[in-house]
Amino acid sequence: MKKLIITIAVIATLAGGFAHAEDKKPDTALTFNGYAETYYSYDFNKPINNTKPPFIYSYNKNNEVSVNLAFVKGSYNTDTVRANLALAGGSYMNSNYASEPGVLNNIYESNVGLKLSKKNNLWFDAGVFSSHIGFESAIGKDNWTLTRSIGADNTPYYETGAKISYTSENDVWFVSALVLNGWQHIQRVEGNSSPSFGTQVTYKPSAKVTLNWSTFIGNDKPDNDKKMRYFNDFYGIFQLNNQFAAIFGFDIGAEQKNKGSSAMNTWVNPSVILKYTPTAKTAIAIRAEYYDDKNGVIISTGTSNGFKTWGFSTNFDYTIAKNIVWRAEVRTLNSKDAIFTKNNNMVNGDAFVTTALAISF
Repeated sequence: MKKLIITIAVIATLAGGFAHAEDKKPDTALTFNGYAETYYSYDFNKPINNTKPPFIYSYNKNNEVSVNLAFVKGSYNTDTVRANLALAGGSYMNSNYASEPGVLNNIYESNVGLKLSKKNNLWFDAGVFSSHIGFESAIGKDNWTLTRSIGADNTPYYETGAKISYTSENDVWFVSALVLNGWQHIQRVEGNSSPSFGTQVTYKPSAKVTLNWSTFIGNDKPDNDKKMRYFNDFYGIFQLNNQFAAIFGFDIGAEQKNKGSSAMNTWVNPSVILKYTPTAKTAIAIRAEYYDDKNGVIISTGTSNGFKTWGFSTNFDYTIAKNIVWRAEVRTLNSKDAIFTKNNNMVNGDAFVTTALAISF
């Protein structure tokens, strides 16, 4: 960890000599930037270990000031070559990278890309990169809501492998095909010898509409317990007018009940987020979501109805400066079964209040 801190400090120092990418177009192929987000969250169920329920992987510390995600990133970009390296820490990294050994659990991003065509925007990239699934990312300021949805926390934030991607000349279409090391892994699951695959198609008919379909196909278990997983992620982002916008998402997945079986366990996750921007510095978002995983493929509860949970949240954002945002959120979760713990008793609901301060440089 000391080596990581020293490395981050060196990169951050070097970054001061370069123009920030958000301020103007970089004069050199090599640029540096960073991000840090601190937060405080209070869980009204008062978990004993000060950690929220195990299906929450972001902003999951309770009743303590913590860092969700902090990273420094170096990027190299030319007309034919691109590369990124980002090292990170925080409670997000501790939760999502818990299975990655050694220094790998501090690699937020590490990839290299080559342009395959002089005439077309066709690229080949390999390494560790952000997931092709979902409309939310690990970087809080880029999301409409302060905390991540149940669906985002339980689909990959990052992935490792190789991909070919094409963007049309008018930026209307984006198409990608991926070969991956599994469902959110840098190293493949021990005993697993089969690659996973993914696709993504994004259609932007105008600046106000984005439609996306992403898929994942693969086995995320050892070969002796091989169970094929098939996952589809659909979402649409709509800018309704200057002040109102909406996101509609729907995920559906299926996994074999047993090795070689034609019977499937399925799960679904619809969600909607409405955003209102009354001024240039303020924004309000409301989220409603439902996650149904009766058989515990992704979220196991050991209860008769499995994980069938509604979530609602509302948050307020205030932009202090161009690169600094303060946020506050109230969130509730309610499950069909008593899956939450409160005062050593099992209950059906949970509620949180969270505030965060994010800065990019």
